[in-house]
Amino acid sequence: MTTTAKNPVPTRHLGTTGPVVSALGLGCMGMSALYGESDRAESIATIHAALDAGVTLLDTGDFYGMGHNELLISEALRTAPAAAREQALTSVKFGALRTVEGGFTGYDGRPAAVKNFAAYSLQRLGTDHIDIYRIARVDPDVPIEETVGAIAELVEAGHVRHIGLSEVGADTLRRAAAVAPIADLQIEYSLISRSIEEKILPTARELGIGVTAYGVLSRGLISGHFTRDRQLGPGDFRGMSPRFQGEKLGRNLDLVDRLRAVAESKGVTVAQTAIAWVLAQGPRHGADIVPLVGARRRDRLAEALGSLDVTLDAADLAAIEEAVPAGAAAGERYPAAQMAHLDSEH
Repeated sequence: MTTTAKNPVPTRHLGTTGPVVSALGLGCMGMSALYGESDRAESIATIHAALDAGVTLLDTGDFYGMGHNELLISEALRTAPAAAREQALTSVKFGALRTVEGGFTGYDGRPAAVKNFAAYSLQRLGTDHIDIYRIARVDPDVPIEETVGAIAELVEAGHVRHIGLSEVGADTLRRAAAVAPIADLQIEYSLISRSIEEKILPTARELGIGVTAYGVLSRGLISGHFTRDRQLGPGDFRGMSPRFQGEKLGRNLDLVDRLRAVAESKGVTVAQTAIAWVLAQGPRHGADIVPLVGARRRDRLAEALGSLDVTLDAADLAAIEEAVPAGAAAGERYPAAQMAHLDSEH
């Protein structure tokens, strides 16, 4: 059973200084990279459908397909109705260094590099400003104060509206917020990725910083659509992801089967239940969390939008917690080399 939202998409405020955005954002990475082949026409149609439904936040990175994703979003916005185009907000990550073959070689957070990356993104997006700008991972060789200071200069010049962060720990969050107002922290958060609840979320709430949660369906693992016998194509990141390997995959899909029982008792899908759980974590604690859904197709987008009409009461939340307890996932969320780049995990 897949249902779309029956009501207009509600809005949430990203922290105390950030913009008002739709309660669900559209993560566009998979339209260009890391999940195998994608359909360009369907990708653009999906962005158009999201805008038409009232989704205003489009998330991308300048390194997704080495600029491909920004160009795709630019085309989608250029061909969208004017009203939808004017309401769209772009959230852009920068800093990842790539090889011609598609590998990752590190991150560059030097002030000069920050402004260079921004210049190219503005050109590819075909706009005069980026709504939220953030380095994808902390550059270990550059103090976060310098990187954030450079974005603050872009804000002052009118090229960027708000400053964001990505995958940083509580201490780095405090250091960055001491330099300039931070709108939001983008970080992985889902039923099976909950480590941020101990220190990072409380710090963000204390500082008035919003959270945009990516990986809410754990790259499809807890969507209810991933099967034990699925064969991943070449170029699909999940082929190297620990949670999708061997016995770990089986154990994680066992958790999904338990979550499915809760979802079916409410007459909704597994994906809708998992997204609704993340949506419920913000208001419960007096802070706003905006999930990013990585839908590449209109049917998956429609399913995700249906989560906005799912109400989880205390009994539902307890049942979900029993089905998928914190820390129950098998395997890390990234391979070891990529985990080493996560300031949030240190």
